Amino acid sequence: MSAQLSIRNLEKAFGAVKATNGANLELAAGELHAIIGPNGAGKSTLISQIAGEIRPDKGQILFAGQDITAVPAHERPRLGLARSFQVSQLYPDFSLLENVAVAIAAREGRTFGMWSPLGRDRRLLDPARQYLDQVGLGPRAEHLVSELSHGERRQLELALALAQEASVLLLDEPMAGMGAEESARMTELLMSLKGRYAILLVEHDMDAVFALADRITVLVYGQTILTGSVDEVRSNAQVRAAYLGEEHA
Repeated sequence: MSAQLSIRNLEKAFGAVKATNGANLELAAGELHAIIGPNGAGKSTLISQIAGEIRPDKGQILFAGQDITAVPAHERPRLGLARSFQVSQLYPDFSLLENVAVAIAAREGRTFGMWSPLGRDRRLLDPARQYLDQVGLGPRAEHLVSELSHGERRQLELALALAQEASVLLLDEPMAGMGAEESARMTELLMSLKGRYAILLVEHDMDAVFALADRITVLVYGQTILTGSVDEVRSNAQVRAAYLGEEHA
């Protein structure tokens, strides 16, 4: 499989602390690739560099073969790279449908002096309903965001990412703060997206990671210590010692 996204020897230091220290990985088209590691391993910093929110000190980020290391964050979604769960601020007093319509309007470069036209524009509302259907929120389209549970907000944030029509999704701990039932629902949702998008997933829920991932990259102190299949990662003594423990062996 060809690489949709390539990270080459990425380094980022904050003072004396190297958050990423020669990180490398490749994300193939249609692949779900998980990044795991202990707290402080540099996972979120790596995602932020890929999204363009943090500029690396060294290394390259290639998207579809194009060097995007210096491309500003606001331009990366237009290339096909979307970060979920920090993609857009949710508007709690708007309906789910209106929130997704705003995301579609932003993608198309449309601005409004007032929000009210969103509620009548079928060019926005019809596709917005489709994105909500994809994440299982279609029946709640007319509800206000303020009425959603934590897990449903995560689903809505994923709908906002899908609304950018990106080919690569960067998901930073989508199950954080969820109970078992909500995590299971999100796992099923991400499973339904596999193959349709290239997905880079940072997640601490190892049951979800092992169920979803085609490949896994392990970060420790900002360094890539292993990339491999689920079985290769689970059986690796260095990974178990650094992160997994024996319960996931």
